[in-house]
Amino acid sequence: MAAAPHREGSRAPPAMIERIDIAVRLLACGASLLLIVLLLTGDVRRGLKLPLAGLLVGSIGYLLNSSSAILGARLPLPVNDFLSIFTPYFTWLFAMRVFEREPPRLALLGIPALLAAAWLVAIIVLPGMNVGFYVIHVVGLLLVADLFRVALLEREDDLVEQRRVFRLWLPLLVAGQTGGILAWELVTGRGSNTAADPTVSLVNAVLILALTLFAGKTLLRTEPELLVRSADAAPAEAEGEALPLATLSPSEIVLKDKLEAAMAAGFYRTPGLGIAGLAAHLGAPEHRLRALINQRLGHRNFSAFLNRYRIDEARAVLADRARVDLPVLTIALDLGYTSLPTFNRAFRSQTGSTPTDYRRAMIGQN
Repeated sequence: MAAAPHREGSRAPPAMIERIDIAVRLLACGASLLLIVLLLTGDVRRGLKLPLAGLLVGSIGYLLNSSSAILGARLPLPVNDFLSIFTPYFTWLFAMRVFEREPPRLALLGIPALLAAAWLVAIIVLPGMNVGFYVIHVVGLLLVADLFRVALLEREDDLVEQRRVFRLWLPLLVAGQTGGILAWELVTGRGSNTAADPTVSLVNAVLILALTLFAGKTLLRTEPELLVRSADAAPAEAEGEALPLATLSPSEIVLKDKLEAAMAAGFYRTPGLGIAGLAAHLGAPEHRLRALINQRLGHRNFSAFLNRYRIDEARAVLADRARVDLPVLTIALDLGYTSLPTFNRAFRSQTGSTPTDYRRAMIGQN
């Protein structure tokens, strides 16, 4: 984020705040470097290494560039400045992959290209105008907003307890640091030169340190459910594969029997069904049902658990010659889906084809 030059004659920040600010920034830089080493040598899955490394490198660049106490009266270093503008993007990408939501390829390539182009416009093409500055900040705020939306709105559907905690705290830290600073810079037009206000500079550094330590807590604990487990996990860990009955406790066996009876009776067709509603129907505590479906039956999201039953029935209906004229939308609504696009996405995800193509293929084979 292009910074405004430090003006001589401006009131110097209090010495104590300046010293604390420098200490916090250097501590955050050191923590980030340590995490990069752990990241490169640890068991973190491949898809997370690049965004997390980019997040940490960008944070270091921003910590250095946004402090006149470290850089002195010089303008921000171009390399640091360039790296720092990608921090919101890598934070967003890291979160999406932890949440197992792979962004579209257009977003993966288009967002960094847009940020790089905006930086070139701000630094080289039109240095006297704020076009690139505003583009970088608006894109960053949109990424923070999308992270916040996905993390919190889909938290109820998430069955992995560690990831549910992650969904709660990560967006709050990102909104407080990245979102707050982007909004502050956009309103004030000061770029990354938060040193103009020593209090804002210190708060900014503390929030970056908190975000770094939060990532470090996850890395140092090497949470297998969040960072190590991947889509190509061993067959025993595949989505929806249950553990042997002998490994279940008596209470889990009883709850599992109730759950299977409810599914056999078609309770999965209930529109808008959530984990809380299913728990209430079974007369079981929600946390016990979450643990059973996730840790014992092998599902990581409640929607994936429901789709297993819904799509199986959809396939049977679509292959039935007697119901060949039944509209796909009617099938979707009968199965509890609230819209046709939602049903189409779920069906394609599980079968690799659209409902219409599947019906055409199955009817043609009979």
